[in-house]
Amino acid sequence: MRWALAAGAALVFLAGAAEARTWRIEPGPNAQAELQQALIEARPGDTVRLDDGRYVLSAGLSLDVDRVTIRGEGHDRTILDFSNQRQGAEGLMVTSDRVTLRDFAVENAKGDAIKAQGCDQISFIRVRAEWTGGPSPNNGAYGLYPVNCTNVLIEESIARGASDAGIYVGQSRNIIVRASLAELNVAGIEIENSFNADVYRNTTTRNTGGILVFDLPGLPQVGGHSVRVFENRIVDNNTDNFAPEGNIVAGVPSGTGVLVMANRNVHIFDNEIGDNGTVNVMLIAYRGEIPDTRYNPLPRDIVIRDNSFGRVGFAPDGDLAALAQMGVALPDVIWDGAEIYSAAGAPQTEPVRITMQNNAAPGRAPTFLSLGVPVAGAALSEAQPRMEMPPAASVEAPARVRLPQD
Repeated sequence: MRWALAAGAALVFLAGAAEARTWRIEPGPNAQAELQQALIEARPGDTVRLDDGRYVLSAGLSLDVDRVTIRGEGHDRTILDFSNQRQGAEGLMVTSDRVTLRDFAVENAKGDAIKAQGCDQISFIRVRAEWTGGPSPNNGAYGLYPVNCTNVLIEESIARGASDAGIYVGQSRNIIVRASLAELNVAGIEIENSFNADVYRNTTTRNTGGILVFDLPGLPQVGGHSVRVFENRIVDNNTDNFAPEGNIVAGVPSGTGVLVMANRNVHIFDNEIGDNGTVNVMLIAYRGEIPDTRYNPLPRDIVIRDNSFGRVGFAPDGDLAALAQMGVALPDVIWDGAEIYSAAGAPQTEPVRITMQNNAAPGRAPTFLSLGVPVAGAALSEAQPRMEMPPAASVEAPARVRLPQD
């Protein structure tokens, strides 16, 4: 074992196999400099160990070294507190591969709590991201925020108070989000413009919308597909929408369980979905202009099976509130009905396959409503609602996601 002291900082190097070291950081007035120094000077294989306590930080942190672990003593014991942050757009930014973040919390970041960009094999394990003052448009947009990443694992983590999405994975491939809690965000969990995601055994509650599966135009990666949402508890997502004006999720109605927009091959099964005041599951086309000829705004190849649906439609919000006032009963599952869209001025059409099988709703039959909107983006005044179940269709399920670090 050898010990080194750098610039008076309490950084402890514990020699191990292949010269891997542990940098031990303690809370205190020098924690900002000591922690950032460790993140800069760490070598592949090193661990940055954070002791118990609250680290009061004034600037964002960054890591760009491969194969580093940042580890605390628990998300309720090791807290990176950015309440007084004056510099940086995130609490922690990671831009390297095979990084593990575990057992610590990031509170009150000025912007996003933890952002991972362009990483391969990024793991968030028992990490908490929270804005402790509760829902506010002044909170950061994203809690746990991997984007343009491959092989993403988010496990046993917590996200609260994000003004966009608590757990957000965007433009990424091969994703697992499991056994985590998202509450008091606008969107609890959001999978956006991503390929191959398994979202399971999570609880999303007291958000505006519980789980969102989106695809948006104009991004480097479009055509999101192959998402499985299963064995989740998606209940009581009735928080008023507090997203800043102009944000895409500002249009999510309060009281939404699962919202799928413009994605392909999404399977929603074995979930508990209920006590959502507007709708348990909503399937909609993207409603904006589409200059991107690669982009298809329709949700298609959607399977909704073996779910348990609870109370729904008791406090509808947004456009659907107006529909309810017209006497239309809001069901468990709503589809806007669009099968025609225009991309770069050219009309396109595609059959939208939606399958509902073996769902249950205690004391009643599960319900489905097509709004009958003929063209993506058309006004609800053109809707011709009908409540027949969609015809059965065979849609092959996506393969189970397997990660090298799991």
